[in-house]
Amino acid sequence: MFRAFARLGLTSFGGPIAHLGYFREEFVVRRQWLDDARYAQLLAICQFLPGPASSQMGFAIGLLRAGWRGALAAFVGFTLPSALLMFGFASVSARLDRGLGAAVVHGLKLVAVAVVAHGLLGMARQMTPDLRRIAIALIALACVSWLGSAWAQLMAIAMGAVLGALWCRRVASHADLKAPLPLRYGHGVAIACLVVFACGLSAALTWPSKEPTLGAMAGAFYRAGALVFGGGHVVLPLLQEALVDTGWIASGTFLAGYGAAQAVPGPMFSIAAYLGAVVPTGWPPAASACVALLAIFLPGFALLTATLPSWQRVQSMRGAAPMLAGVNAAVVGLLAAAFHDPVWTQGIASWGDVVIVVIAFALLLRLRVAALWVVAWCVGASVAGYLLS
Repeated sequence: MFRAFARLGLTSFGGPIAHLGYFREEFVVRRQWLDDARYAQLLAICQFLPGPASSQMGFAIGLLRAGWRGALAAFVGFTLPSALLMFGFASVSARLDRGLGAAVVHGLKLVAVAVVAHGLLGMARQMTPDLRRIAIALIALACVSWLGSAWAQLMAIAMGAVLGALWCRRVASHADLKAPLPLRYGHGVAIACLVVFACGLSAALTWPSKEPTLGAMAGAFYRAGALVFGGGHVVLPLLQEALVDTGWIASGTFLAGYGAAQAVPGPMFSIAAYLGAVVPTGWPPAASACVALLAIFLPGFALLTATLPSWQRVQSMRGAAPMLAGVNAAVVGLLAAAFHDPVWTQGIASWGDVVIVVIAFALLLRLRVAALWVVAWCVGASVAGYLLS
């Protein structure tokens, strides 16, 4: 299990949607560890729940195939390569504050602008296909932009659920997939995992966050992992609110890490290793990075484990699909707010940057190149501009 997922962790570029394709090819087609029906059922669960969908899918495959040890091996194998790369970038980022290094960091900020713009467009097409969900996204955008408080994003997500229940009643639920899942635990373990998730979220929401202590940082990453719907890019506004708005790290440092995360394989949530290492908790960077990684992944895994035994009933709940549709529309608004500030305001410094980003966006949208080529273009163009200036 570890070898299979480590190979994917070293080679899976392209983000969560690409990862899910890699997983199907590896575990359904090639290894035949599960069939298409069970894979589709796991995919529906991971898309329904908050958290990193591709990492949750890998965790679930490991859990069904080899129990708890298999789930742990799948998580470590898929996450470790990108986490080590992001921690290595954190170790050298402090030396990149001037000259050629600063040009490289600026190029990574431009990567973030292009990638988030592309992700925002794709999410808007998928999650706001009608006027009612566009309205929910705009209300969420206004809520976050005008209030600007630490609770604004939570209010926007809750508002999305309420408005979705009222306005999106015609949204169809997930297909009723009857293939049984070969679980090795029962409802008692599921309830225990749900208690762990709820207690962790309660502690994360109430923990004092004025100073960047290790506990406050763990709470910030736990909140992000517990409340992120819609994939990797949506974690951006949640982490930005928790780390940048509080003054723990500079927005430029945050965006440089987000840009670097586009250049590594594996889950984008491995950015937690970089951010944990640069937050001044007073602990060794390696310890802070490990705490950040565990905190951001734990809620998604706990909620997934709690839901698996009861998934048949969850997906048949009458109001589940409309509420999820409203939440997804709201997170489009959250991402739009984050795209304006800090992604655009901190990433774009000149008209030359606008040209670089437009070309990068066109590469993603029209030519559909891998994100690694976008990183090469933005960083190369930024470095060339520095050398020619």
